[in-house]
Amino acid sequence: MAPISFAGHLKQLYTKRVDASPPMLSTHTTAVLSVFVTLAYVLPFYLSKTTRPSPTLSRDAPSVIRSRVRAVTMACAASTVFILIIVALTGEASLPEAIKLLGWWPFGILEIVQCLLLTAILFTGPLFERGVAENGWKSWIRGEGVSEILQSWIGFRNFVAGPITEEIIFRSVIISLHLLAKMSAGRIVFVSPLYFGIAHVHHFYEFRLTHPDTPVAAALLRSIFQFGYTTVFGWFAAFLYLRTGSLPAVILVHTFCNWCGLPRLWGRVEASVPIGPPQMRSKEDTDISPLQVAGGWLAISWTVAYYVLLVAGAVGFYYLLWPLTESRLALASF
Repeated sequence: MAPISFAGHLKQLYTKRVDASPPMLSTHTTAVLSVFVTLAYVLPFYLSKTTRPSPTLSRDAPSVIRSRVRAVTMACAASTVFILIIVALTGEASLPEAIKLLGWWPFGILEIVQCLLLTAILFTGPLFERGVAENGWKSWIRGEGVSEILQSWIGFRNFVAGPITEEIIFRSVIISLHLLAKMSAGRIVFVSPLYFGIAHVHHFYEFRLTHPDTPVAAALLRSIFQFGYTTVFGWFAAFLYLRTGSLPAVILVHTFCNWCGLPRLWGRVEASVPIGPPQMRSKEDTDISPLQVAGGWLAISWTVAYYVLLVAGAVGFYYLLWPLTESRLALASF
């Protein structure tokens, strides 16, 4: 019997027909390997004094960021090779098919544009606040601050290294493991991001080290909140990855979300004028930056407009979620 191509194999796995053939990996094995990959990404932070934070050394210190970037880059390379070895051992995939499973190729230019458009629609309110209310659109057009942000180690971590390495591990590698286990697309979307959320729990320990005067309850609530929104983002990213098959698209969406930060859900919109270097906003940084801005209250109509656009963006996102993620490169069908 001629071997089934890997692309055809994946198509059979995620149609609604029952596939009686045994999976390449069991569900239990997939969970164990996913935990192993997650630990391989996080544990190096604490195995070396150059990456381990202390009461006198913050995770934002340039030396810590440099060492951590090197460590996670090695973890990503090793994990990717590990997936390629697993696929090769099954004998059911060629190298190009395995690369497609990992989301590297085809690149998916259309998928990138559509995913970024969909995410921008969701963030219509925050874009209005930062671009119009804070008058940031002029600097966006001129590209001001981009080089300054990317030349700083915090900016490089938040907008380049973080999105790339996290999406390689928690989407490309871990979702590939779940696909090989023949897990349904819906289950992958809700299960695989839990590893992404758990990987951020270690920030509780780091926060306690650098903020010893903060009550434990407050630090715990901060970590629970962080686990919550990183998991929600993980659901979205996993959905995009399965629907588009494009890892670059998910990486750029991650960068965009880090740049936007968490949307305002209460309070009034203010007029702000930068008085310092560009703020390093990230969905992972929940502390209020000491930077920043000086301004005053705008008329209440600005705040009303913001919340109207926030709701409108959410509604638009709901209706466009499926159309804008339709792709011939999809790794699974829902």
